Amino acid sequence: MKTKQKRLSSILQDEGRVIIAGPCSAESQEQVIETAKALGADGRVHFLRAGIWKPRTSPGSFEGMGTKGFEWLNQAKAITGLPVATEVGSVQHVSEALKHGVDMLWIGARTVSNPFTIQEIAEAIRGVDIPVLVKNPLCPDINLWEGAINRFLRAGVSEIAAVHRGFSQSGKSTLRNNPNWSVPAMLRERIPNLPIICDPSHIAGNHTLVAPIARRAMETGFNGLMVEVHPNAEVALSDAAQQL
Repeated sequence: MKTKQKRLSSILQDEGRVIIAGPCSAESQEQVIETAKALGADGRVHFLRAGIWKPRTSPGSFEGMGTKGFEWLNQAKAITGLPVATEVGSVQHVSEALKHGVDMLWIGARTVSNPFTIQEIAEAIRGVDIPVLVKNPLCPDINLWEGAINRFLRAGVSEIAAVHRGFSQSGKSTLRNNPNWSVPAMLRERIPNLPIICDPSHIAGNHTLVAPIARRAMETGFNGLMVEVHPNAEVALSDAAQQL
């Protein structure tokens, strides 16, 4: 099934919010397509997300299937009509994603924390008509987050949104990342027309807490959600605990 992709700005204007959902990582053809079919049948999801490369803290952890996963994403898109999104962390990632027809890119927290890398990625995207989502940096540094967004704006990216996924924290907590809701509120004050999407999966770190965090975000004026889902989350190769 093929459908004409709506622009991010059009979705927000027409429906008031955007929903991006899918597995943390593209693990297999069956997993990606099964997830896409379920999300497509649900009818509320606008983009299918899946990680192709996974930036992991420890070497030896599952770091994604690499470019093989693009084949599965394109098959899922052909079957369901859902446009696809993936994370890029380098100029090479951008080149591969664009070559394989990805419809939306997002920049992860680790990458946003490095202005040198952000500048290189922004230049690689210059002149390309594609939506870009910018997650908050690892630390609650509003200037670092705003600066990353402005680098893409200066590169001519017209479809851009911020993603609030919480901030790294030390010590025990029921949440994986500290939401620190005041930081996205400040970002909205600084860039009033910028859509801000919440990633409740990474804030929660636990699938039982995703819904209340998502609810709070939407009740406080966020423009959408990016949620991790998996057909068999218990055996997911990455972020198993937080996937619905």
